Amino acid sequence: MPWDRNQMAARAAQELQDGWYVNLGIGIPTLVSNYIPEGIEVTLQSENGMLGMGPFPYEGEEDADLINAGKQTITELPQTAYFDSAQSFAMIRGGKIAMAILGAMEVAENGDLANWMIPGKLVKGMGGAMDLVAGVGRVVVVMDHTNKHGDSKVLTECTLPLTGKGVVDRIITNLGVLDVVDGGLKIVELADGVSEDALRSATKATIID
Repeated sequence: MPWDRNQMAARAAQELQDGWYVNLGIGIPTLVSNYIPEGIEVTLQSENGMLGMGPFPYEGEEDADLINAGKQTITELPQTAYFDSAQSFAMIRGGKIAMAILGAMEVAENGDLANWMIPGKLVKGMGGAMDLVAGVGRVVVVMDHTNKHGDSKVLTECTLPLTGKGVVDRIITNLGVLDVVDGGLKIVELADGVSEDALRSATKATIID
């Protein structure tokens, strides 16, 4: 069976390393905060001005003033720090964030990323994604392997407007894990019960052995 959203987030949490400052994007990546491995201490950064995000609150314990960049209610920690978005982006642009875990609409085999708009659809803007992919040390994308029509989102070339060129290091989908390497993508891991043939047939990008 392919991984569900929570299993994808749990797999992405395995990418975290002790002591890192990490930014979680909107969507599936926000779930990563619930799966931080035992013994690993990471500081989660939100581009709306919070350093040290806790997990999602239990029902009835929400604080409407504590939200992440996706406007979801979150919790604070004893060490949480608050600041304006200018300071937040100074951290991102200054290379202080070790890794970003982001969602995507499309990823290309060379690491190009499209995750902010579909032409003709109303969007509020790119948000912090362009700065994140340019400023952080490592970019991990978490997304479904195909769209709702069954078309691959892992492509030889992105068709949607790009967020960044050659910025993605690793792709985690419901079918498995792929790394961006010279010449295409390399399969790192398959989701439980997913065959290599199934992953390859759902991928339009070049997969190298």
